[in-house]
Amino acid sequence: QLQLVESGGGLVQPGGSLRLSCVVSGSSLDSYVMGWFRQAPGKEREGVSCISRGGGVTYYRDSVKGRFTVARDDGKNTMYLQMNSLKPEDTGVYYCAASRTTFNTQRMCANIDANYWGQGTQVTVSS
Repeated sequence: QLQLVESGGGLVQPGGSLRLSCVVSGSSLDSYVMGWFRQAPGKEREGVSCISRGGGVTYYRDSVKGRFTVARDDGKNTMYLQMNSLKPEDTGVYYCAASRTTFNTQRMCANIDANYWGQGTQVTVSS
């Protein structure tokens, strides 16, 4: 059973940065397409960024392009999300997820298509 644990969330002022990490255990990370998702209060969960096996293909939702960077280190069984120039609308609970059945990063993010989920880490952007 794959287990995912997120960390790195917190309170940051607008324009600030955070780096989220997702540590995976129970299986090797290299078999999975990975993604970051978020859910703001009163809103549906949405895909933020997804990354292919091997890391060669990435997908970002339009609102985070140029500000967020997703990466994975399969040797450390860890995925990252570097978030810069944060805005209040980035506030929410951020979840990492893994898919063994989806091979397309855009589809994984757009369809919230994942087999395994972490418990989430809170990101609050506020002055």
